[in-house]
Amino acid sequence: MNDLHNKPKLRKPRWLYTKIEGGERYGLVESTIEQGGLHTICTSGQCPNKGHCWKNGTATFMILGDRCTRACRFCATQTGHPLPPDEQEPIKIARAVKAMNLKHAVITSVDRDDLPDKGAAQWAKTISETRNLCPDTIIEILIPDYRGELLQMALAAKPDIVAHNLETVERLTPSVRSKATYQNSMEVLKEIAATGVMTKTGIMVGLGETQDAELTTIHEAYLAGCRMLTIGQYLQPSSKQLDVQEYVHPDIFALYKAKALEMGFANVESAPLVRSSYMAEESYVRMMIRRRAKTGNLL
Repeated sequence: MNDLHNKPKLRKPRWLYTKIEGGERYGLVESTIEQGGLHTICTSGQCPNKGHCWKNGTATFMILGDRCTRACRFCATQTGHPLPPDEQEPIKIARAVKAMNLKHAVITSVDRDDLPDKGAAQWAKTISETRNLCPDTIIEILIPDYRGELLQMALAAKPDIVAHNLETVERLTPSVRSKATYQNSMEVLKEIAATGVMTKTGIMVGLGETQDAELTTIHEAYLAGCRMLTIGQYLQPSSKQLDVQEYVHPDIFALYKAKALEMGFANVESAPLVRSSYMAEESYVRMMIRRRAKTGNLL
């Protein structure tokens, strides 16, 4: 039996409970997504922050359908044989961004290993359509492990922030992720950073990693060129996914943040309920304020 399933289930601590939220802006997000026939990682990934984000008028769009060709053991997204990409999806995303009046749009996708280009062309079209319709919107994308020509195809559309998640430490990667490898993801980050675009990654804790291993991963992400980082608690979506090995105390998240900032990260979001796209606009604003303060440019 895998060592990640050996411990008994843990009780969720008080700091992980969230309240049910709604409201007018929540309804706008919900109706925009439903009417456009769109998908979000908020729903597909069973994100604990969905109510908070939708209440505030934002969501993380998920392109290339809602079925993934991989079966990562931490993820709630459906695995199966996906439908062909929707040719109208790029403009639908752009229209949704405009309808929701987003200043900062975050887009992710399922893995599409069934396609010759793994969906890179759909990425490029989605970014371009969103840029054309919403020229002032910051576009942040969270991409699969694209490299070489496929990566350059997506980057050619000029997103503002490009993220690729490491998810966990090197030792646990084979038990947690499907097909993706730790070293390949590091190379993805290096290729992204080499283009000069703002590079971001996300890591989960509570899967059985040690603090030393976590700090090593953070440092290696920095050396790869990442300057934005998110760290959050892994929460088991259902009994089909890996058990939680530890509920990490908020003080440890604060420690990771302090260490990462010391290394030179431009912005770090580290707390139990943080997710890779959670409060993305606020993270970007904080990063820009910090950068301007360092350079003395307050304009």
